Amino acid sequence: MKAKKALLIIDVQNDFCPGGALAVSEGDRVVPVFNKYIEIFIKQKLPILADRDWHPAKTKHFKAYGGLWPPHCIQNTPGARFHPDLKLPPEAIIVSKGMDPDKDSYSAFEARDDKGRAFVDLLRSMGIRDLFVGGLATDYCVKFSILDALKLGFGVTLLTDAIKGIDVQPGDSQKAIDEMIARGAQKATYSTLS
Repeated sequence: MKAKKALLIIDVQNDFCPGGALAVSEGDRVVPVFNKYIEIFIKQKLPILADRDWHPAKTKHFKAYGGLWPPHCIQNTPGARFHPDLKLPPEAIIVSKGMDPDKDSYSAFEARDDKGRAFVDLLRSMGIRDLFVGGLATDYCVKFSILDALKLGFGVTLLTDAIKGIDVQPGDSQKAIDEMIARGAQKATYSTLS
């Protein structure tokens, strides 16, 4: 791996893991895999970005206000925290999405950093051209983030051993993977990168 690459971890938050408000089945299984990827990127001195849902208590994203989902990842709640076993280094850059109560904001490209910079501007300012992406959930935030990255001209590698899906409809996750690959994403696993 050369420079201009970054690891993008999507929504590995308590509410998306078993016991959470919107748990992805076996969502916590991505955590030890990500910890191995994090080690690779630290050794290579490559950036690590962690995207998170960061919703207000009232948002059209939630069922009570016309959306699809139960309340989850509400700002400054335990459910919005990253999974406690995820070993994010201190230098990891955290970006937040879902803060606009009028938008669903599934994609990391709708996120902003703590200075308010748009995610795409942050990536471009760092010279990042290729993203290695995994997280929760395959069929929503991972898919929309990857499709946006490809549309914007980034190279994308889907880390297939570090994703889990919701599968609202059976097979949604596989369809999402097929669509990401058809649009130009590459696939990799820890064993192929290490």
